[in-house]
This record gives sequence, C-alpha cells and structure tokens, in this order.
Amino acid sequence: MFYTLVADNMAFSTVVSTFKSANLVKKDESKIGLNTVKTDISEDMQHANTYNSHPARGPLILAVETSGRVGSVAIATGQQLLAEKTFSAPMTHSAEIFPAIDSLLASFNREPKEIEHIYISAGPGSFTGLRIAVTMAKTMHLANAAKIVAVDTLDVIAANVITLTAQDTNLSLNGALRFSNNDKIAAILDAKRGQFFIAVYQQRRLCPDSTASQTKKKTVNQVSNKEWEKILPDSLMTVSQFLAKFADTDHPVWLLGEGLVYYKDKFEADGVRLFDESYWNPKARSVHLIGWEMAQAGQFAEPLMLQPTYLRRTEAEEKFHQEKTKS
Repeated sequence: MFYTLVADNMAFSTVVSTFKSANLVKKDESKIGLNTVKTDISEDMQHANTYNSHPARGPLILAVETSGRVGSVAIATGQQLLAEKTFSAPMTHSAEIFPAIDSLLASFNREPKEIEHIYISAGPGSFTGLRIAVTMAKTMHLANAAKIVAVDTLDVIAANVITLTAQDTNLSLNGALRFSNNDKIAAILDAKRGQFFIAVYQQRRLCPDSTASQTKKKTVNQVSNKEWEKILPDSLMTVSQFLAKFADTDHPVWLLGEGLVYYKDKFEADGVRLFDESYWNPKARSVHLIGWEMAQAGQFAEPLMLQPTYLRRTEAEEKFHQEKTKS
C-alpha cells in the first residue's frame, strides 16, 4: 500500500500541474495529497458548465483507456460517441493523454471544465496505466465535480467482439473460422510471473420465463446485446488451469486480449480459437459504451475511495511483503 500511495501522489502532482495550466485548480492544491484533498476547490470549479451553445443530448463524457499497451481517449455526449483518439505508440500514456484530450475537445469547441462524466478502464492491467486514469478521474472530480464510472478492463476488451457478434451472429474472421453463438469468449491479459488475468463470457439463451433470466450473473455490453453472461469473473490463472477448464472441441473458446501478444502459442490447443489481433486492445470507445450503461443504472464510483482493480499486489508491494515476512 505504501508504494501505491507514493506513486498515486506523484501522479496526482503531475495531473494537477497540467490542470493548473488550464485554470482548473488552485495554485496551492498541488501540495495536497490524494487522501486529504476534500474541500479546497474554488466555487466555479464545482460544477460543469451548462450547455448554453450545444443541444441538450446528455452530459459531456470523457472515456479513458490506459490499462493496456496502447492507450486511447474518447469524448461523447450521452450515448453518442463523438470521436476517439488512439495514442501513436505503445506505453506513451503520460506523454500523449493530455494532448489527445485537448485535441478532441478542441475539435468540438469544448473545454475540459465542461466534462460532466469521466469513464475509466479501472483494471486489471498495467499498474502505472491504471493509476494514471484513476488519478485523472479523481482530479477531474475535485476540479469539476465530474462523476466517475469505473469500468472493468476485461469487459472492455470483450466488448470489442461482442458488439460485432450482436450485429452478425455468424461472424467470419479472415474468411476462415466462424464464431457461433454457442461458443465462449475469453479476454486475457498478462499478469506476469506465468499467470494471466482472465474473464470468460458466454451468450446465454433467452427463455420466456423472465425469472430465470433474473438469476443470471451480470452481462457485458448491455447497450447492444443483453444476452452475454460473464460466466467466469476476473480471475488470476495459469495457461494450464484455463485450458483444463475451458478448452472444448464441441464449443470452442475464442480468445482476445493483450495477454496473447507474446504468449498466444501457449494457448494453442484443441477447442481454442483466436480472434484477429485488431480486436485485442482495449479501446476508449468500449469504455464509453459500457460506462454509459452503468451511468444509467447509477453505478458511479465514490471518488475518494476509488482505487484501481489490481487483483494482485504490485511487484514492489510483493517485495515489501516478503521482506516484512522474513523479518
């Protein structure tokens, strides 16, 4: 926890200095830690601007995806996605995130202080990338009272293909293998040390009895397809554990996610298929898609309590814990 707090406060100072240049926070605010900033916000920062010159189509939304290797941001008004910008290279989140947001807002004559909602990909994923998004969300809440939605990163990845299969239930990939409604989808991220963050989704059959459907676990991508059920919640697994449970020649499991970039060969087995690599990266547009549905259900995060979803300790915390155990 100590290492996480130090990193979060360092990121906080960086974000606040950027917001200061846009006149969004007070000068002395950069000296205040994440856990102590509560009320020292000027009155004109506590509410987003009303839409004096824009149609009332919903709140101005910023969607942020920095959990993966290649980051992206998007802006939207309500359910309508306006634009998305993908960073130019892997692992350039801190360098590109603010210019990208500024560029998107300028394209629509909007300003940062008009943002009312911020949706973030909250993990699991890159520890540094997740802290960037969480710190930005907290700062924007403190500056503008922006509401925060924390979206599960594995759901974001799965939504890349679930959106497609909602429109085409016999999706063809590269003119070869086909995906059927009876198969499963697995989103996979590298957790290091021989383990992976994995979640599995399956399209459930609709039945006339609504009571049966109410007992199902949460679905992903509820905006465009309410039939998908998350049958394995975010889990930490080895390849062998995953294959033993989900590799099925009768109903193959289809894989996607950045965990395959260096390790796709390890997942090769009967009953396993791969989506095209163009679907592997989490995208800000999917953060918005799921985030908007969550916002409609009132599933906003508590800003001061918001933390990334790690599923495991950081490497520094593991080392600290081991040293403490030895002593």
